[in-house]
Amino acid sequence: MSSHSGLPASVGLDEQIGQMLIIGFRGCAENELAAILHDIRTLHVGGVVLFDRDVPGNSWRRNIESPEQLARLSRVLQNEAKFPLLIAVDQEGGRVARLSPRNGFPSFPSHQQLGEENQLAFTHKTASDLAALLAQAGINWNFAPCVDIHVPQNPVIGSRGRSFTHDPALIAAHAGEFITAHQRMGVLCAVKHFPGHGSSRDDSHLGMVDVTDCWQAEELLPFRFLIERHLVDAVMSAHVMNHHWDSYAPATLSAHVISGILRRDLDFAGVAITDDLQMGAIVQHFGFEVIIEKAITAGNDLLLFGNNGGQYEPDIASRAIETIRKLVTTGRITGERIHQSFERIQKMKQKWLKR
Repeated sequence: MSSHSGLPASVGLDEQIGQMLIIGFRGCAENELAAILHDIRTLHVGGVVLFDRDVPGNSWRRNIESPEQLARLSRVLQNEAKFPLLIAVDQEGGRVARLSPRNGFPSFPSHQQLGEENQLAFTHKTASDLAALLAQAGINWNFAPCVDIHVPQNPVIGSRGRSFTHDPALIAAHAGEFITAHQRMGVLCAVKHFPGHGSSRDDSHLGMVDVTDCWQAEELLPFRFLIERHLVDAVMSAHVMNHHWDSYAPATLSAHVISGILRRDLDFAGVAITDDLQMGAIVQHFGFEVIIEKAITAGNDLLLFGNNGGQYEPDIASRAIETIRKLVTTGRITGERIHQSFERIQKMKQKWLKR
């Protein structure tokens, strides 16, 4: 282990692999958490993602029931972690809000409403209140803001109020306020969905989304502007297919997109996280081992398994770790590649997370 990292020299390969995983799980109360606590304590998973609704079970009981319960849950999870645990939610505002009035939390305007108001001070104040709520609940990572361009016909972004506006510069301005407000509260952000999901005509939750004929280069601009301002700690990828980039893999699994466009062209040195690797756009077209291999070789640092789609998999963390270990053992992924991601993840954690 390099001495400049500030990490113990005894961090082994399995621990480094575990840190690359963000896992979704079932459970609200401490007596329901045995499986995920094992994953945190023994497998050293890097983080968890929380939901208010359990999609496979068609139930509104998943991880979030009330402000008091959520704060207790976060403390229990964090206390089991050797490394600071990333505790994440999707809390954009509007319709995308895991902490919702249903469970006793206040509502917040959507990105589109903030863009229509177009008052940067109001966006900052709104995001500050939102981030304070997350911090109080023990949540240290918001999978937001969404910096996709606004196209009203888009079924998963534009039509759901998830984009600030159609103007890349204005998107970046509002997103910048959103991010800085979170940072002041000690809450990380993940800017999404790289390299742009706004112009897509389909929903990547359901299947492959081809943007070859509709994606525009201006969709990169909000990412570029924010990265140039050194505001971006993490970027979340999109499961969109563009044959001009890659004839085989969607953006999330494409080295041309993640290592090429994001890291080389935009000079991004932070953490790259996949969108949920159990979405239809991925699992309908690739096997589990191929998904993991391509996600890592593409240049992603954190692999997200929300475990909240078609089928709940209680052993998803151990399966993923075993698969990555096999890929390293067989030489298809190098130990150095794992270590690169580990160091980027720990650098981000050390910068922002407090135990």
